[in-house]
Amino acid sequence: MADSTTLSNTEVEAQYDEYLPPIWKQLHVPVKHASGATIEDFDGNEYLDAFSGISVTNVGHTNDAVVDAAKDQLEDVIHGCSYVHPNAPVGDLAERLATETPGDLQKTFFCNSGTEAVEGAIKLARKYTGNTEILALEMGFHGRTLGSLALTGNSAYKNGMAPTLNDVVHAEPPYTYRCLSCGDEGCTADCADHIERVIGTQTADDLAAIVVEPVMGEGGIIVPPEGWLKRVQEIAHAHDAVLIVDEVQTGYGRTGEFWAIDHFDVVPDVLTQAKGIANGLPLGAFTARSEIADAFGSGDHLSTFGGNPVACAAALATIDELHNGAIENARTQGEWLAAELAELEAAFDVVGQARGLGLMQGLELVDPTAEGPRGVAPAPDSKLATNVSDRLRENGIIVGVGGYYSNVLRLQPPLTIDRAQLERIVSAIREALNAEVDQ
Repeated sequence: MADSTTLSNTEVEAQYDEYLPPIWKQLHVPVKHASGATIEDFDGNEYLDAFSGISVTNVGHTNDAVVDAAKDQLEDVIHGCSYVHPNAPVGDLAERLATETPGDLQKTFFCNSGTEAVEGAIKLARKYTGNTEILALEMGFHGRTLGSLALTGNSAYKNGMAPTLNDVVHAEPPYTYRCLSCGDEGCTADCADHIERVIGTQTADDLAAIVVEPVMGEGGIIVPPEGWLKRVQEIAHAHDAVLIVDEVQTGYGRTGEFWAIDHFDVVPDVLTQAKGIANGLPLGAFTARSEIADAFGSGDHLSTFGGNPVACAAALATIDELHNGAIENARTQGEWLAAELAELEAAFDVVGQARGLGLMQGLELVDPTAEGPRGVAPAPDSKLATNVSDRLRENGIIVGVGGYYSNVLRLQPPLTIDRAQLERIVSAIREALNAEVDQ
């Protein structure tokens, strides 16, 4: 085993090539140390992180308060299986989430990741309703285990993985820029009625849950139109199903509110969480109303490592840090960033749309000379998105690339990022777009 203090990027990459499956190279930045919104690789190069490890380190890399909380807990108890031996961090976090989650959501089950939270929420919905069918959205993403993968509406994640969970159907997403139902008129709340059509034509009307992301992350930072989510909830309840809102990527201040659902005046029946919950320590959760949560009886669900005391202590510190200014910063910096990205949309024909909430922003890149799917909007340009991302990385800035068509630049930096750092990111994106357009 090599000494990590003397390793080079090349040596670390060689270890990955030799001992890990070939799935790791998307961002191409080995990480030796990270702090705030900055990452340092093994060769001493520094990068501005505008992706937060896929929207995880919301209160900044190696946040002092979070690190201290985890260290303190390590000295008391690391593991005892929280569902066998009650401990204080788990109880404290569950109580805190009952106040942080919207409406009357009350009881939380802890697990290790977002995909596990979604799997658990599906099981709970089936147990509570007595029904089996699940409806999700095309282009949505809910995880990579077989159950949550069945909900994910993109074959790119599923190739070679079938069969997955049975009794899952998909409805059209609220993709305003490329709404296949509305065309150039754009999505409205009425687009949710497509869900009724899917229920009527593709199900046995045995619906247990509708599962949606309030803002679709992997789908390309898709923000639904006003009233759409409320209509989805009405449809779910009309069919005696529960509404599961997947806040794995959008929660914990990411959109400028504690939950993305806070923007839409909707209280879900079950809310799934992970990623930003413990600022990098592995933890997931789903929170439900008491009468729904109590549908789980003894032995219906369990997780050996779920609710790890160290991760829960880190989560409590993370929540404090969010309320200590990180959410407000996400709101104010996000408003500034959205305005700057809108200027890029106006200045470049290759920027089809800038969109997002808070510090969850996306730039959809297009080929303005070619027609998009079914004539709706210009053609997606995934090559341009990759090229711009590569240029940014060479300039010391890390962004994500996603969307159903792999043509959306995803900006999801730590919520503690400052204006000067954001200005550098926007300036670098402008330079990269200019360089690509001038080729």
